[in-house]
Amino acid sequence: MVASPVLARESKLWMPDRVLFTPAALDEPWGQQILERVQSLDLPIEELPKNRLTGLRGEDDRETYSIAKRTLAIVTAPQSQLKLSPIPPSADWQFHLAEGCPAHCQYCYLAGSLSGPPVIRVYANLPQILDNLARYEHPNRETSYEVSCYTDPLGIEHLTGSLAECIRYFGTRQDGYLRWVSKFSHVKGLLDLPHNGHTRCRVSVNAAPVSQRLEGGTASVEERLQALRRLGLEGGYPLGIVIAPIMPIDDWQAHYTQLLDRMSELIDFDCDLTFELISHRFTPGSKQVLLSWYPNTKLDLDESARVVKRNKFGGMKYVYDAKTMRELRQFFERELARRFPHGKILYWT
Repeated sequence: MVASPVLARESKLWMPDRVLFTPAALDEPWGQQILERVQSLDLPIEELPKNRLTGLRGEDDRETYSIAKRTLAIVTAPQSQLKLSPIPPSADWQFHLAEGCPAHCQYCYLAGSLSGPPVIRVYANLPQILDNLARYEHPNRETSYEVSCYTDPLGIEHLTGSLAECIRYFGTRQDGYLRWVSKFSHVKGLLDLPHNGHTRCRVSVNAAPVSQRLEGGTASVEERLQALRRLGLEGGYPLGIVIAPIMPIDDWQAHYTQLLDRMSELIDFDCDLTFELISHRFTPGSKQVLLSWYPNTKLDLDESARVVKRNKFGGMKYVYDAKTMRELRQFFERELARRFPHGKILYWT
């Protein structure tokens, strides 16, 4: 019998150095709600004269990164974002309540995916975004939506309230289901929401050498797992654990065994639990951006130790060789099945 966990000391909430509002964002009722939130936190607020973000670039890429990552911009999502894109294998569709992330993960998958400085942009026209989702549902068939592709929604929730609003919305849907994932841990405001089982809350975790060295500005893995425990026990949510990006570091089996053991100690109750297993990969473009952001990174970006994988659109990424991938996959599938016989592995990639 595992003893009740000792609660980890929660990490600090991310607070931007400045908050920018475009005129269009201030015209939105949700933009006004965000304005009230940031005013209550006594954050520096700038109302921009036009619907363009300026003054975010420094003298070089590193300074630009630093400025952008300390800036929260409240804008409106363009109409193009109302045309949703599929996002297999994670979900049927993706939509966005924000773009950009306050964390400093040195393997960041947003590198090369978003244009311009990596400022955290929050969308003030959230009600319009949510109203649009019903167009993509099919009657009498479950339709899933991922909201974490371009941001960590929990990392900015204290500033926006947007994740809670999404959860409330999906609690009213008959066939629509929400999925979100985070490396943060402040979940108190989500525990009493009327989700009706239509939101799956997930945390992203990794072995200690990866999380401690490469995931700056995030909650510890211990905090994330304890937050997930609260979401299950107190909130009654379906749960998920994303192990990513999986890396064959030195003594990887021992390190990942420690992680899996702690997962089983904290998620030791009956719940609807899924797993997603994602190996590390990178593209030439993302490597270039990451090295400009983190020139002293210890992240392994050696193309000669990888194989090239191409998609049907001609894009390429560097992944581990078949033997390494097979060893990693077999390890996780075996060890997860042993610890979580009722859990479901959704995919390996």
